[in-house]
Amino acid sequence: MSSQLIDAFLDALWLERGASMHTLDAYRRDLMHWQRYLSRHDMSLLAPDSQTYQNLIDERRRDGYQARSDARLTSSLRRFYRWALVTGQIHSDPLADIVAPRASAGLPGTLEEEEVERLLGAPDVTTALGLRDRAMLEVLYSCGLRVSELVGLRVDSINLRQGVVRVLGKGDAERLVPMGEPAMEWLERYLREGRGELMTDITRAPLFPGRSNGFMMRQTFWYRIKHHATRAGIDASLSPHTLRHAFATHLLNHGANLRVLQELLGHRDLSTTQIYTRVAQARLEAIHAKHHPRG
Repeated sequence: MSSQLIDAFLDALWLERGASMHTLDAYRRDLMHWQRYLSRHDMSLLAPDSQTYQNLIDERRRDGYQARSDARLTSSLRRFYRWALVTGQIHSDPLADIVAPRASAGLPGTLEEEEVERLLGAPDVTTALGLRDRAMLEVLYSCGLRVSELVGLRVDSINLRQGVVRVLGKGDAERLVPMGEPAMEWLERYLREGRGELMTDITRAPLFPGRSNGFMMRQTFWYRIKHHATRAGIDASLSPHTLRHAFATHLLNHGANLRVLQELLGHRDLSTTQIYTRVAQARLEAIHAKHHPRG
C-alpha cells in the first residue's frame, strides 16, 4: 500500500509540474527511506508523528548525514503529505509542526578562467571521440547548460546560422541560449569530422551520442569530465555542474546583469541566481587577502 501511494504521488508530481526523472528518483529515495524507518517502528506511512521524524533526523546525524541531505528529505516529506492532504488520503498533516534542519548555503565550486582553458584543451581532437568531448565542453561552458540539458541535445536543437541552442530545461521549460564563436566552430568541426564516425545511423536524433547511437548518460559525461581534468592537471574538486558554475561566475566577473544571467541559466527564481554574486565576492576577497600587503 505504501509503495502504491508513493507511486501515485510521483505520478502527480510528473503530471502537474513536469518533474524530471532525476528529481522523481530523488523523491522516491527519500520517501522509501522514510517508509522503511516507519516500518521498523510499526508505523504507517500515513500515520507518523513529529517525534518519529525527529528521531530519524537524530539517527541520520549520528550516521553522518549532512544537513543539506536532511533538508532535502524534509522537503520531500512535506510535499508528499501536502499532496496526501489535498487528495484526501489524510485529514491533517502529521508533520505540519516540524522544524526543518537548515542546510548551510555552501558556495558552488568553480574554476578559474585559466583552468577552464586547460580543461577545454584536454581532449585529443585528432580522434572522433575527442572532437565530441571538445564540442561538448565548449557548449557546456559557452552556454552554461546543466549536464542533463547538454546530453539531451538533439541535432535540431542547434542553429549554427543564428548561433543559438534550444534547450529543454526543468519542467520542460524551453529557452534559447546564445553560443560563443569558439563553441560554434568546434561544433561545426565535430559535425563535419567526428559525429559520422561515432554513429552507424547519422539520422538519429542525439547531437552527442553515447552507446548504440543513443543519448549519452549524464554519468558517462561526468566520467569524461574527470578524465579530461586529470589530463589537464586540474586538482580542484569538480562536480557535474562545475562548468555551469564557471560560466555564471565568469560572466558576473565581467559585468553581466543578474537578470540576464537568470534567463541564460533557466532559473525560475532570481534568488537561485544570486548565489553567484557571493561566489564572485568570495573570489575578490580571496584575491585581496592573497595579494594586498595588509590583506
